[in-house]
Amino acid sequence: MADGFAEFTFTPAVEQATLPLWEKVKHHVTPMEWRLQAPLIAEINRLKREKNAVILAHNYMTPEIFHGVGDFVGDSLGLAKEAAKSDAAMIVQAGVHFMAETSKILSPEKRVLIPDLRAGCSLASSITGADVRLIKQRYPGLPVVTYVNTTADVKAETDVCCTSANAVQVVEHVAREWGVDRVILIPDEFLARNVARQTEIGIIAWQGRCEVHERFNAADILELKAAYPDAQILAHPECPTEVLEVADFAGSTAAMSDFVTRRRPRQVVMITECSMADNVATDAPGVQFIRPCNLCPHMKRISLENIYEALTLDRYEVTVDPAIADRARLSVQRMIDLPPPATPARYDLVKARHHVDVELI
Repeated sequence: MADGFAEFTFTPAVEQATLPLWEKVKHHVTPMEWRLQAPLIAEINRLKREKNAVILAHNYMTPEIFHGVGDFVGDSLGLAKEAAKSDAAMIVQAGVHFMAETSKILSPEKRVLIPDLRAGCSLASSITGADVRLIKQRYPGLPVVTYVNTTADVKAETDVCCTSANAVQVVEHVAREWGVDRVILIPDEFLARNVARQTEIGIIAWQGRCEVHERFNAADILELKAAYPDAQILAHPECPTEVLEVADFAGSTAAMSDFVTRRRPRQVVMITECSMADNVATDAPGVQFIRPCNLCPHMKRISLENIYEALTLDRYEVTVDPAIADRARLSVQRMIDLPPPATPARYDLVKARHHVDVELI
């Protein structure tokens, strides 16, 4: 714990107040760590009540944040939707900057804070609104579907947003609505390539990548299968196509979590960001998690300390130009208005093994 937080001590009152939270994280946080973290968690939770604030904790947050102070937990769009429904006056985004922008877009009347302005995203920074305008000039008449992991100005130039869970559904929907057989799906190249294998619609893609998922490869997965033959390999569709070709399951973070908690495999490997497995493990006792993960350096900029500072100092506020926010909100709302799947969508791994060309911009 940094020196500025030394006044918070692990008293019997703090121990009692945080005991239910300790029960959730005790397999991932040591008792020594908890004695340092629990006083700050208790103070953050007190400040939330005082300031009528909620904390949105993304799946990639560390367990002490995810379970300790998160009011809503999950993927970025789900978090923003839940926050919009709440009566809170303030949102603290325990995630990265584009997520805070999405929260502001869906909750324009709320004050949105991010604990560290450096919490960016390699994928979101790979494309700008100006890039999208040029793409539309190059491909007039074709609909633009944009992954929700993008900045507000990109969403503002978009026809419909998508998530990794509904990307296939959105692509096929806009193709029908526009009466076309090709769709522009940006900016994640690997998501676009994986979606292309799930649909008859032609895909035009941008060359953006998530620095966490692009580092996985098929050789990694095959080594894991050899070492842990009984383990179920779960891959996120931001991974390269070669990873999905040898995985046992592929889907969004929600779909991966649902797979583990419903099926309870004896051993599981989650091919995604490290903290995801720690957070899912709490709801899946008895499942052994093998962790060949990659850390997101941007997500890990968020800490209990800077969440506390965000609440006490009212920093750092995230704003979106109202004109941009209005247009971005339309693209997000068009996606929200689509009927949700009954269960989190999974990718068909038979189709995932068939090569399909995409046109790269």
